[in-house]
Amino acid sequence: MAALSRLSGRGGGTTLPGRLLLRIQPDAIGRLGARLSAGSALVSATNGKTTAAKMAASILTQRQRVCRNGSGANLASGVASALLNSDGADLGLFEVDEAALPGVARALAPSAVVLGNLFRDQLDRYGELELVAARWREMATALPPSSTLVCNADDPLVASIGRTRPDTSWFGIDDPRIGLGAMQHAADSKWCVRCGQRYEYDAIYLGHLGAWRCPSCGDARPQLRVAARDLEPDGLRSVSFRLCTPLGDERVRLPLPGLYNVYNALAATALALRVYAVDPPALRAGLERFTAAFGRFERITLASREAVLLLVKNPAGANEVIRTLAQDPAAKTMLVALNDRIADGRDISWIWDVDFELLAPQFDGVVCTGTRAAEIGMRLKYAGADRIDVVVSAEAALDAVAACGNGPVYLLATYTAMLELRRLLEQRGLVRPFWEEAA
Repeated sequence: MAALSRLSGRGGGTTLPGRLLLRIQPDAIGRLGARLSAGSALVSATNGKTTAAKMAASILTQRQRVCRNGSGANLASGVASALLNSDGADLGLFEVDEAALPGVARALAPSAVVLGNLFRDQLDRYGELELVAARWREMATALPPSSTLVCNADDPLVASIGRTRPDTSWFGIDDPRIGLGAMQHAADSKWCVRCGQRYEYDAIYLGHLGAWRCPSCGDARPQLRVAARDLEPDGLRSVSFRLCTPLGDERVRLPLPGLYNVYNALAATALALRVYAVDPPALRAGLERFTAAFGRFERITLASREAVLLLVKNPAGANEVIRTLAQDPAAKTMLVALNDRIADGRDISWIWDVDFELLAPQFDGVVCTGTRAAEIGMRLKYAGADRIDVVVSAEAALDAVAACGNGPVYLLATYTAMLELRRLLEQRGLVRPFWEEAA
């Protein structure tokens, strides 16, 4: 059935088999998951769940046979499709959409659940952060005693959920040298979950993530079990850090830049320690052999020029991508693809919370495309960008950006726009199909 879906050009066959299976057998996820001798682990977050899950797989596949939904099909149908192909696997490792997480967790009774972060995203689909957090809190409370949470201690809202379980494993960054000078204007969780007082920070790393504390009730970031210290960025190629675990420390050179990828690596590490107690050298080896998930700092060659494809879908994630890119002062040619389809979120007002102004002085040419190409073009004009071309057709936009400017090309795209660009790049023989990249 998956092969038929691919042959028909309707997709990668990563959701249709599971969707049909769940119609026939609604409890199929639980029944299939019971075949996994080592149980299952779930990874969810607003930003980074695809990358964190792939990093965890890179670590764990050194020791176990892993079944996973690596193509990014993270609803119940995608999990069911992956389980259909789980023969011979020991462990199920699934990234799960924030809204789908409670249902999938209820069906699988996983041994571990990673809660990476909660940022404002697609308000027309998910509602405010507090609604998602309330659902996650109910899920955490309902997990069986055999399940454990792996939580980002640097996110106050996630930490409030993690405290519903006595044995939660905490991860975070501990390096005030690389902190922001002040909280970004688009930060989300600023107010104490317990008493409503504004949080204070000893260090802010990304959005509202950092070493937080409440000056009123005394609530504070939990003690870290897995931490990144002594971070050293290496341009747009990599970042190194000291990975600190209960089993010992290792110096890791992650082949991706950005603090958000350090958080993904910490989530993967903390999960691996929970489900298999991997030794530090194996943790380092797994992280250093990792390759970018499709559309997440994925490097390609476009018309003999280096190009990088980057998913941006909300203010927090987009701002961190921009902050990472801005660290390299070289001129940059940009393609920005903004769609407003269901999977992207219909509301595009979030683009006004993205700090394009930080990067605009480095633009040597910009092409805007997508269903809302004109709106992103206007936003970039307000940010100070010059030489903006609005090209609605994604195929024509790829040709335009290849002929535009002189610097490296960066393709920033919302979810469905990223998939469309990858399909066009696949047709040109520049990338493999996403379901093969995920294998």
